[in-house]
Amino acid sequence: MKICFIGDVVGNCGRRVVKTVLPDLIVHNDIDVVICNAENAAHGLGCSEKIVNELMLTGCDIITLGNHAFSNYDFLRQIQNLDNVVRPSNVSSEWPGRDYCIIDKCGHRLGVINLMGQINVGMSADSPFDKGEELIGKLKDKEKCDTVIVDFHAETTSEKQALGYFFDGMATAVIGTHTHVQTSDNRVLPGGTGYITDSGMTGAVDSVLGMDIETSLARLAYKLPRRYEPADGPGFMNGVIIDVDDYGRCRSVTRFTEYE
Repeated sequence: MKICFIGDVVGNCGRRVVKTVLPDLIVHNDIDVVICNAENAAHGLGCSEKIVNELMLTGCDIITLGNHAFSNYDFLRQIQNLDNVVRPSNVSSEWPGRDYCIIDKCGHRLGVINLMGQINVGMSADSPFDKGEELIGKLKDKEKCDTVIVDFHAETTSEKQALGYFFDGMATAVIGTHTHVQTSDNRVLPGGTGYITDSGMTGAVDSVLGMDIETSLARLAYKLPRRYEPADGPGFMNGVIIDVDDYGRCRSVTRFTEYE
């Protein structure tokens, strides 16, 4: 089985790129399942039921989120109706939505979980190590999943790497999201778990993490108050393709960057 994981989709440009790039990517790489992080898909902050449905029509199977999961407040209500969306499980027990999603494809039972980092993400998170271990055990023992993919939405590379090693041999792959810059450390860890520190982003090429350059410069270079706006223009999609064997073990994690 081949799983495509799409890095953080940012704003309208990112959604457009998914629509224009993903169908050919699926065909040319024999992709069986598509997982897409969409926590920045609604004008750069949050998601919506409409956007989830839009992404599903383009070929996405499961949507993951992050620290901006409910920046669009309407999504607090909408997420209850979406069985293909998983939000971070180690934050607040009051968050609506699902701790994991499951999909059956190609003779595999695939479980997907979404965890939040504890350092510099702007909200208090419980241990992703403890919660992740609990959920992976549940997916394997109770839900009979042979394949488990973890989206780790975290700020620091150290915490991401530590979690990768912690889950090495437990999860099929640990894919980092949130920092929007694709890293070059994709590999299979010694225990057989696929890993990358960050899968990158999907949005405008000429941008600062998908956001407008002038706004970013005003805030960062000149310390001026300015509301972030998603950038537009030619776009690209970052992500990884995870090749899984018949037993749910990772054979390879391959980075890709596709331009419009």
